[in-house]
Amino acid sequence: MTTGFWGPIKPIGANQHDSEHRLRATLSWPHLIALGIGAIVGTGIYTLTGVGADRAGPAVILAFAIAGAVCACAALAYAEMATLIPTAGGAYAYTYSVAGETLGWIVGWSLILEYSLACSTVAVGWSGYLVGWIQSAGIDLPEMLLAGPHAGGLINLPAVLVALAVAGMLILGTRESATFNIILVTIKLIALAVFVALTAPAFDIANMQPFMPYGFTSTDDGGTTRGVMAAAAIVFFAFYGFDAVATSAEEARNPGRDLKIGIIGSMLACTLIYMGVAVSAVGALDYRELANSAEPLALVLRTLDHPVAAWAIALAALIALPSVILVMMYGQSRIFFVMARDGLLPRALSTVSKRTGSPTRITALTGVFVALCAGFFRLDEIAELANAGTLIAFIAVAGCMMLLRRRAPDLPRIFACPAPYLIGTLAVVGCIYLLFSLPTTTLVRFAGWNVVGIVIYFAYGRRRSVLRGA
Repeated sequence: MTTGFWGPIKPIGANQHDSEHRLRATLSWPHLIALGIGAIVGTGIYTLTGVGADRAGPAVILAFAIAGAVCACAALAYAEMATLIPTAGGAYAYTYSVAGETLGWIVGWSLILEYSLACSTVAVGWSGYLVGWIQSAGIDLPEMLLAGPHAGGLINLPAVLVALAVAGMLILGTRESATFNIILVTIKLIALAVFVALTAPAFDIANMQPFMPYGFTSTDDGGTTRGVMAAAAIVFFAFYGFDAVATSAEEARNPGRDLKIGIIGSMLACTLIYMGVAVSAVGALDYRELANSAEPLALVLRTLDHPVAAWAIALAALIALPSVILVMMYGQSRIFFVMARDGLLPRALSTVSKRTGSPTRITALTGVFVALCAGFFRLDEIAELANAGTLIAFIAVAGCMMLLRRRAPDLPRIFACPAPYLIGTLAVVGCIYLLFSLPTTTLVRFAGWNVVGIVIYFAYGRRRSVLRGA
């Protein structure tokens, strides 16, 4: 056993497990691209176009490109590490195999925060869409069942039900879930293509002037931070989710080929989608009108006298959210699974179903955990914690990629990140910049979450680690 400053280091390639603790390889590259797009294309594209326009004006297009570039650097690092270490667990597994157990735990604990809060927040958002949809049809539902105790209700029942339904879908099998996700992703992409097709003819170059009304760098403008980089720090959060593809490495049929296609393909597709939608929206309507709307895409279509299309876009948003929950819950269950298989969490949680080859026990537990959070807790003030967890994971993967290039330059790499030190440094610096763009209260809460995690690690995980021979 190799031991570093941060504890024992799991040997690369030491990923053989008995059938009871090994995930079944059932996914091909179309499933992986759809997983990435399913996680990335969610509420962000429907709401952050307006928020970004408020911060950067028409240059929100450039903000999407910059945010996409930062994520692309991280995606290239992910692609190299995922094909080099094709096991479930994503950033947690890479950090464990490169930097050591303690840092691996911190990254894994951060990923749990990312996925669980993302799932719960999206479930609550989906509940809001559904309730509004039902009430628009003249149907009133009991208020006690539509909000948690913090809002004067008893439980947010729709949020609980969608979380449990998604968990049930994942329990049925990974391939079945991934195939269903492809259907949802197709619907979303068709809706966005229709939006671009309807708004493109209304493009007015006058709406693009001035292109950067608030400049490029982040500056204070009457209490609001504006500029292209300020917008990039916000719209970045519409991109994360592709890392869930890396957690599927063990379930990929041909990981050397499928993972790089899935990770890079989903990022490239989503960047082009986001920029295309942003160009169409800002070109068709003055950015000041977009900035004041919580539903900018629907606003553009209504302004252009396409009420039916606006209704369809709202329906597509309703369809989009469960696919985000599905991919995020999938990612969280795999992180839980691998940490349990390594002994850092109760090992009994790492068994897989003989019928489906998926970890049904940990998936069910994940579903219940997410449902409880969505049903009872106020998430609006802590949702940004999910973003902090994501950024830590991106930094860790880029750092591990560069460290491994220096430590083991001769390792055979199925996919080699081009200009690894430049790309890795850009990913790390970009993510650190975005991390410190988060509110101070978010960073304090994130630190508190990791303090709790470290206590659990030293009290339980460290003593029961499989690698330590417990």
